[in-house]
Amino acid sequence: MSGARAVRFDILPSIDLRAGRVVDLLQGDFAQETVYEDSAEGVAAAFVRDGARWIHVVDLDGAREGTPANHETVQRIAAVAGAAGVKLELGGGIRSLAAAAAALEAGAARVIFGTAAVERPQLIAEAVGTYGSEAVVVAIDARDGLVATRGWTQPSPRRAVDLAREMVDLGAVRFIYTDIARDSTLTEPNFAELEAMGRAVPAGVIASGGVTTVAQVTRLAQLPLEGAIIGSALYAGKMTLRGALGAAAER
Repeated sequence: MSGARAVRFDILPSIDLRAGRVVDLLQGDFAQETVYEDSAEGVAAAFVRDGARWIHVVDLDGAREGTPANHETVQRIAAVAGAAGVKLELGGGIRSLAAAAAALEAGAARVIFGTAAVERPQLIAEAVGTYGSEAVVVAIDARDGLVATRGWTQPSPRRAVDLAREMVDLGAVRFIYTDIARDSTLTEPNFAELEAMGRAVPAGVIASGGVTTVAQVTRLAQLPLEGAIIGSALYAGKMTLRGALGAAAER
């Protein structure tokens, strides 16, 4: 069975957190950081005003250290979003049921498992069993089709599509697929890899990495994908969230 085509194509604006600030890492490199805003909740409020239905939040400190590190900031973002009925998905250092529970209690509607999917795959089945499949997202981050873990710092011999199929067998119904080489480069997504992933698994696939223009959003919306995460392009002024949402609505 190939990937299912979602009726709606969602745009998820991204907030990447490091020490409570909104930042951007070029290709996931902590040494190549750009700080955009000190007020993460202010950024969230702007996304809410522009029409976001979901906000994608990543705790970069948590991703590198293995345990969530921006809990209070996440709570403030969740409060701003939740007041307007906007939902949050949160990733970064979620490698246990306890960490997942804390994320959900902080206001996230979906928790994102990345490294844990590779190192402790049975945890995905446990999380799905405990919180339900709609509350669990598996992030698959890859270079040249091979999975990387621990904040993208550790390469793996696992093929991304093989990991996705294993996760489906464990109950996963949604993935975020990131081509690390494209992330924060303001170039373009890896359309071929994204389409292949979207057709390979009977699950929702959200594109991440390199989404820079409204035209690219239009193209992604024609693929068997559920949505796209956009961060750098919004902060750099390459496109507006309203523009991206408008292109997605044309699907």
